[in-house]
Order: sequence, then C-alpha cells, then structure tokens
Amino acid sequence: MTARPSPQDAEALLAALRFGPDGLVPAIAQSAETGEVLMLAWMNAEAVRETLTKGEVCYYSRSRGRLWRKGETSGQRQRLVALRLDCDGDALLLLVEQTGVACHTGRRSCFYREAAGGEWREIMAPAIAPSALYAASPSGADGEDG
Repeated sequence: MTARPSPQDAEALLAALRFGPDGLVPAIAQSAETGEVLMLAWMNAEAVRETLTKGEVCYYSRSRGRLWRKGETSGQRQRLVALRLDCDGDALLLLVEQTGVACHTGRRSCFYREAAGGEWREIMAPAIAPSALYAASPSGADGEDG
C-alpha cells in the first residue's frame, strides 16, 4: 500500500463493504509479485480495519470465532500491498507480499489440487512440512481449518 489510511478514511472504506448476514466478507489473497492466488479466507469489519491501518493481513477465523493474524503461529505473514473491492461490494481481493508459504499444509497456495479425469490431482508439493511450520504453536495450525 502506498499509504495506510487514517482511522476516518478506514471507516469510510469499511462503509462501502457489504458484509454477509454473519458479518463476514470473503477475502482472496493473491501474490502481488506473481499474480498467483494464494488462499481464500474471511474478514469481518475489525479484521479489515486492522489490515488497512497496520498493513499486515488479519482475517476472521470462523472455526476459532476470533481474529486470526496471518502468520501469528507459523511466521508465514502477509503484508498488504493493495486492497480491492469487487463490483458488488461483497468480496475483497488482497494483493500481498507473502513471507514463506500461504497454506497450512506447507504449500505456497491453498489451491494445490486440480480436477483431472474425475479425481483431484495434487499439482503442488509442500515446500515445508507443516510440523516444521507449527512446531512452537499450541494450536498446531495457522490455517482456517486448523
């Protein structure tokens, strides 16, 4: 991001979002460098606000029922480069600088399976073992389903 918005500007940006009935909006993380789609997660207003004002990506974990700061247990952080809103105002695209891998499985992207001949074929091997990512983590995972 060229400049982080002021708290007032962040609130104006938030006002344009159409959150779902659960108070969440889908957020797609894409590598600002390569264009690769890294992951899909969810954000509530607080997560969007924190992401905008701090420049480090924060999501809302549906499974944990709380904010989830990407990389808080794995160190695999995302720095916000740009935040884009879709035409309906109900989905976000985050262009990020990814430190390490994005997926809790140790892969660069969560989208590592491809439909091929009636089955899901893995097209990307782990870059790092998940046990190495979360060795010091009490929860054992940084991902949404962890």
